[in-house]
Amino acid sequence: MKYKKVLVTGAAGFIGFHLSKTLVDQGVEVVGLDNINDYYDINLKYARLAELGVKQEEAESWKQEAKSSKYPNFRFVRLNLEDREALPELFEREKFDAVVNLAAQAGVRYSLENPMAYVDSNVVGFVNILECCRHHQIGHLVYASSSSVYGENGKVPFSEDDRVDYPVSLYAATKKANELMAHTYSHLYKIPTSGLRFFTVYGPWGRPDMAPILFASAITEDRPIKVFNNGDMSRDFTYIDDIVQGIIITLNNPPVKEKEQPLYQVFNIGNGSPVLLMEFIETLEQNLGKVAEKNMLPMQPGDVPRTWADTKHLNALGYQSATPIQEGVKRFVKWFKGY
Repeated sequence: MKYKKVLVTGAAGFIGFHLSKTLVDQGVEVVGLDNINDYYDINLKYARLAELGVKQEEAESWKQEAKSSKYPNFRFVRLNLEDREALPELFEREKFDAVVNLAAQAGVRYSLENPMAYVDSNVVGFVNILECCRHHQIGHLVYASSSSVYGENGKVPFSEDDRVDYPVSLYAATKKANELMAHTYSHLYKIPTSGLRFFTVYGPWGRPDMAPILFASAITEDRPIKVFNNGDMSRDFTYIDDIVQGIIITLNNPPVKEKEQPLYQVFNIGNGSPVLLMEFIETLEQNLGKVAEKNMLPMQPGDVPRTWADTKHLNALGYQSATPIQEGVKRFVKWFKGY
């Protein structure tokens, strides 16, 4: 690993938890940050932190460092990204080598109901991260963008060279804004930044507001599942282990100076082969041993019919999405039944 001490924001979240665990297993000193908001069940967030050796009663306290009982190289702090006093103090105290910013208000559909939550976390909070990186000589900032920036892009697969000027949700607009702000800071202050456009990530400890857990819960409880656009959708489902591998490869490969270009890069991070929604549901049914009752519905506002990642730029650095959907869903269902 290129960096010895890394800040991972969103550490109680799905991807942040898995990344933190992998980094500490590799001997990296990790400080995890999260505000543990109630967008979805906070018990799942505390359960992830417990897997990292952090007790709930210690994680609940704001701005207090909680040490892991499992990993001497992992600590956790509950903090809002937009806290303009506490975040700079954390950077000053810890002297991070690199930052992976995965904290964000997630969810496309929720952005239609609560837009200010997205502005606070994804815009104000991200500028605060950039300012801290600027003033504390951070060697590399890796941050979560999203495949949603492609909007209703008709050309497939989606390439980093495609125009992303037409987001169809506020969530997507905030992620596009993150890329623009990162470019500006890379240009002005020579901060190396790498954005990762995540495609549909799934696996154990996943988010309960996303299709895999929504579907698995409904099928198990004999409730109908909601199938939007009458099932005529495809997603570039990417297994969590492959995503974590891609983040670490990106972290270890900061952008290099080329003539007058800023130290800025953006990568697609996905599976590179889309799966039909109905095929994903069938694979879930097979692993759960039950057939779903399907409630066919029209397309939701802010949603897109298909996503498909062109991953050749990240592949060139050594990334490979190696987990087929059958294997990934099998591992997910095994965790789901146990949890």
